[in-house]
Amino acid sequence: MCTRYISPEAGDIERHWHIGARTPQPWPRDMFPRYAGPFIRAARDSAEYRRELVVGQWALVPWFAKSAKLSYPTCNARSEELQAKASYKLPWARGQRCIIPALAFFEPNWESGKHVPWRFARSDGTPWGLAGLWNTWVDKSTGEVVESYTMLTLNADTHPLMKRMHKPDPRLGPEQQDKRSVVPIEPEDVDTWLTAPVEQAAQLVRLAPVGAFEAHPSA
Repeated sequence: MCTRYISPEAGDIERHWHIGARTPQPWPRDMFPRYAGPFIRAARDSAEYRRELVVGQWALVPWFAKSAKLSYPTCNARSEELQAKASYKLPWARGQRCIIPALAFFEPNWESGKHVPWRFARSDGTPWGLAGLWNTWVDKSTGEVVESYTMLTLNADTHPLMKRMHKPDPRLGPEQQDKRSVVPIEPEDVDTWLTAPVEQAAQLVRLAPVGAFEAHPSA
C-alpha cells in the first residue's frame, strides 16, 4: 500500500491535465493519509464533459460513515475488492473515478532486513496520474460537505520491481505475499478512466511496466 506521495503544484497540475485556472484551496506537497490533497474528476456541475480539480481528504469517507474521521484506513483500495467492499462498491459502480496527481510516491524496501524507503518517479520526468475513487459525504448533523478519495492498488507479486517492496511474510511463498502497487493511468487514457462504463474502465487497472519507473532509495 502507498501511504506517502509528493503532490505537484496547482499550476503544474492544471497545465499537464488541461484543467484551466480554477484552483481550489491550497494543499501540502508532501501527502500522507487524511491530509487534504488534489484529485481530478469529471466536473459535476457541467452539462458538457470537462475535468475539474478538487481538494479532498486522502481517505475515502463512505456513505454509511458516522464521521469523516474513520477508525479504519481507506487511503488505499484493493482493486480486486472494488465490487464487493462496502466502502468502495458504490463509488466504483457509479463511476466515481479520479486521477491523483503525484510527482513521486514512496514504498518500503526490506531486502536489507531494515525499512529503507524508496522513491518512485516516472522515467520520462512527467507526473504520475494514479487511479483513484472519490466520494462526497455530508455530515447529517451539521450539513458539512466532505470530499474524499482513495488510491487504487493492485497485486504486484510477479512484478519485477514492485514485488521487491514491503516487508515479506516468511510464512508465505513469493507469489502469495500480496505485494501491492499503485495503478498509473496514462495521459491518453484519462478521459476513458473518468467517463467510460465500469467494464471499460476496469481494463485500465493494470501494473505499469518496469521501464516506466525511475526508482531508488530515498534515504
